[in-house]
Amino acid sequence: MKAVQITRFGGPEVLELVELPLPVVAPGQLLVKVGAAGVNFAETLMRENRYALTPPLPSVLGSEVAGIVDTVGAGVTGFAPGERVIAPLFAANVYFGGYAEYVAIDARWAVPVPDAVAWDAALALTVQGLSALHLVRGRPLDNKTVLVSAAAGGVGSLLVQLAKRAGARRVIAAASTEEKRAFALSLGADAAVDYTQADWLDALRQAGGDQGPDLIFESTGGSVTTACLQALAPRGEVIIYGSLNIQEFHIGVPELLGLIFKNQSVTGFALAPLLTPQNLRADLEELFALNVSGALQVKIGGSYPLAQAAEAHKVLQSRGTIGKIVLLP
Repeated sequence: MKAVQITRFGGPEVLELVELPLPVVAPGQLLVKVGAAGVNFAETLMRENRYALTPPLPSVLGSEVAGIVDTVGAGVTGFAPGERVIAPLFAANVYFGGYAEYVAIDARWAVPVPDAVAWDAALALTVQGLSALHLVRGRPLDNKTVLVSAAAGGVGSLLVQLAKRAGARRVIAAASTEEKRAFALSLGADAAVDYTQADWLDALRQAGGDQGPDLIFESTGGSVTTACLQALAPRGEVIIYGSLNIQEFHIGVPELLGLIFKNQSVTGFALAPLLTPQNLRADLEELFALNVSGALQVKIGGSYPLAQAAEAHKVLQSRGTIGKIVLLP
């Protein structure tokens, strides 16, 4: 089978199209013929050996695919060859192997995909959709002012929509370009601000009130995280998630004083530890149903053949994309 492999760490050029043997299907597993593989920012950091998890070399990156069941391993029930499934490898604690024509996955973690949901949409609703769903579920949003950073990204664009559905009084989108802000507004955001501008906190106060947001979903990292702490309302919460914040994060005495004397909190978020085979299936079924009904829109930022995986990584790291990036074997 064809797969995209790295044998050394470095830039996008280290992604190489190679021929590898088909995965061996162990008892309890499914062999899935990949229809599309998700590309996530974490994988660009893995490629550079800057992520919390170091890939073994050589390694095939990719932690989520959608495709057709090819082979059903011994002892597996409930699946048949030809069935459409999502294979969230990361949920099964497997973070590699997705950039390929075939993957094997523990059948407990595979979830059927309705015919009405396209491969790329199914992938957009997996890492990103599940993250947004669990972020919103983790605290009450009713009648709250919510700020979503990177609001045109895979998670951010879904957070904007799910926060509105959860009863947020006002959702403010933070994004770096006019196109991204317009996209977030089209999804239901009440206002949008440009966090690349030096005076963006002033624009945020005008959009959301002097008290500041009650909840901030933050994935941009660096100085944006610090600014979010400054903007946060008394008794507010900043929820930090995503790959960029693990690259650079600083809280100084001024921010700490604010947290203490304004009764504020900073909360971390990781998706995989929250998942079980049971809630994974129920959550994806909910997300798929919302998408099919038109209540939850997904945006595909680009589709690339496996041979152009390096280009997909370049585009994603440019921070110019809107929505999900996928590879097509």
